[in-house]
Amino acid sequence: MKWIAFSKLAAVIKFFKITAVALTVLIAVVCVIRCWPKPALKDGYAASTALYDSHGTLLRLTLATDEKYRLWVPLKDISPLLVEGTLLYEDQYFYRHPGVNPVALIRGATQTYLTGGRRQGGSTVTMQLARIVYRLNSRTLSGKLEQTLRALQLEAMYSKNEILEAYLNLAPYGQNVEGAAAASLVSFGKRADRLTLSEALALAVVPQSPRKRGMISNNALQEARANLYAKWRGCHRVTEQQNALMSLPLSMTKTATLPFVAPHFANRVLTNQTNSAQITTTLDASLQQLLERQITSYVKRESRIGIQNAAALLIDFRTMEVKALVGSTDFYNSAILGQVNGTAAKRSPGSTLKPFVYALAMDQGLIHPMTVLKDAPTAYGPFSPENFDGTFLGPLPAKDALIRSRNVPAVALASRLSGPSLYGFLKTAGVSQMQPEQHYGLALALGGGEVTMEELVTLYATLPNRGVLRPLRFRQTDPIVSGTRMLSEEASFMTLDILKDNPRPDQPYFKEQRAAKLPVYWKTGTSWGFHDAWSVGVFGPYVLAVWVGNFDGEGNPAFVGVKAAAPLFFEIVDAIKAGDPRLTEPVISQPHNLAKIEVCAASGDLPNPECPRRTQTWFIPGTSPIKMSTVHRKLMIDNVTGLISCPPYDPQRSHAEAYEFWSSDMLRLFQQAGLPRRTPPKLAPGCDAGDLRVVGTAPQITSPLRGVAYTLRTHHTPGNHIPLQANLDADAAEVFWFVNDGFLGRARRGTELQWAPAHSGDYTLRAVDDRGRADVREIRVEWTNQ
Repeated sequence: MKWIAFSKLAAVIKFFKITAVALTVLIAVVCVIRCWPKPALKDGYAASTALYDSHGTLLRLTLATDEKYRLWVPLKDISPLLVEGTLLYEDQYFYRHPGVNPVALIRGATQTYLTGGRRQGGSTVTMQLARIVYRLNSRTLSGKLEQTLRALQLEAMYSKNEILEAYLNLAPYGQNVEGAAAASLVSFGKRADRLTLSEALALAVVPQSPRKRGMISNNALQEARANLYAKWRGCHRVTEQQNALMSLPLSMTKTATLPFVAPHFANRVLTNQTNSAQITTTLDASLQQLLERQITSYVKRESRIGIQNAAALLIDFRTMEVKALVGSTDFYNSAILGQVNGTAAKRSPGSTLKPFVYALAMDQGLIHPMTVLKDAPTAYGPFSPENFDGTFLGPLPAKDALIRSRNVPAVALASRLSGPSLYGFLKTAGVSQMQPEQHYGLALALGGGEVTMEELVTLYATLPNRGVLRPLRFRQTDPIVSGTRMLSEEASFMTLDILKDNPRPDQPYFKEQRAAKLPVYWKTGTSWGFHDAWSVGVFGPYVLAVWVGNFDGEGNPAFVGVKAAAPLFFEIVDAIKAGDPRLTEPVISQPHNLAKIEVCAASGDLPNPECPRRTQTWFIPGTSPIKMSTVHRKLMIDNVTGLISCPPYDPQRSHAEAYEFWSSDMLRLFQQAGLPRRTPPKLAPGCDAGDLRVVGTAPQITSPLRGVAYTLRTHHTPGNHIPLQANLDADAAEVFWFVNDGFLGRARRGTELQWAPAHSGDYTLRAVDDRGRADVREIRVEWTNQ
């Protein structure tokens, strides 16, 4: 008996040893399989991309390449309510079986094949995943057997969480929607991690019968959800709020109602997207809708004058985030090429680049805001810039020249820029597709090149960002970079200070409200041929650009920046201000190395004692130009004749008076504009002009042009000559012309002298006024028989 008992004990021990070895081998095999390189369960499945605005509002859910809405998200990004509800409904013992639940299989087979009851599969979540992944027909006995074996294979290769994640991302939810994340967005317009209990239980019951229950709140769905809720209550304590929500009708939407917000912006982001399933962008959906409403309303109202299309871009210059982007008035309107993104199209910027000409000139010590510039006919070789209104204003401060968008002063400044020139500045700023610099010449300052709206707002953002250029950001994950310094803090501040004084188009009607209005630093632009009307500027924390035109390039006289684009620009500004009463002026503090000095208002130079009116200007010590004003000069006037007295002066017969000394061309412009100047009288008879000892301005040769080679035909051709002309100071009456140190002739102020060169070659021309002041110019002359 003892031997028999010992034998039984030995058998039991042997059994346990064999079992232990078998389990050890099985565990080792599973470990090897788990560690063996294997494809991820999501490999081979095309995925959708979900775009959200900065507040989590869905902008667009794209179709995957296989025409399915399938959004793969990690298990942690799926609501625990949905995860638990799905397991409670589909596979309560998911974490306790090896992929197959024998009890459920036997129960399903018995009910389906033996008792003739309602067909029941008995599949686990793992088996359902196997059917999806390996595309099995589980309705046949052989298919069910393969499904079972494949489920065991999946369990051996992947963890439970990997299997559950894959199932929740691949399960069918009706129509062409797969996965809980896509189903949550389609049905409830929210991410899968934000579902309520009512919504989670509704989605949990769909995969078992997606055709009957998917994407619509019908009786079948309501009944299945109610049954699942009853089971849920048996496992959890529910709140009164959850009970109340379960009693309400369930509202679900279909794929046809998916949002399609900011289409041009979304396309822009998706074109350069990574493989992210979910992208949180920088867009603000409420600001986007505001811009769209304003543009649609404006274009509809102004269609009577041919305005049919517009684009706008709004960014936050503090972070360089794009907050709203409207590429066209109507994305779906083929008549206006609505699907073209106007914010990315190359267009002529018109005068919108002028502020950077002035900023560069300030940085290079050429001007300060009150430096007097000349708005007069000027030629640069074959290029003779004209102002938009066809007139010339004569001398005016740089500040006024920029605000009034005068072309001639801007070109004159651009011609003097170096290190960098305007071209070099734009090139460094990243303006793309630029031709060689000689292709544009000085016309670049007037919009002779092309920029995109994205490039333009990036340039304008450098001004409130203290001269630092940073790239636009479209996604929250885009890095915030330190940027590249393009302008000094001082030049950026002074340029903005000038633009702030640019009066808005409706200002005459709102003078009483001017103090209450939000400060706006803005500029307009109009391209040659009236193809593009622009308005761009800074307000609050934003940079806004507005464009009005046609994508087919057709011009329209109505496309003038201040008339077509500026009104829309300010309608958007006012609407944003109305929607955000806390919006205030951007914090743009005065740089430390910037001072205010007193200058003569007429010349912009340091006031001499004779200057009658003075003003303040910003000034960069060590950089801004500085000299004593010579426009106002004191003369001794005869009390009886009113003429200039000759020394020695008799205090009883003469008195001192200050007069303005303007060059002949400036004086002519003042006269044409009907603006009389206090010019000096004539000399008294017998006086010698040299005895007056008044320092004035030297002549300025205006013809021949600098840098031009003159080609003349044969000597006997009529009119074969070169006109010689110079601007004279107010105290000069005539000019003497010399060629290679030989006297040629004399001419009264305002007249020209004709010169016929004797032969080809290089010549030195000198103009000397009757006060002994001179200007010199080198030219080349070539004779031809053609």
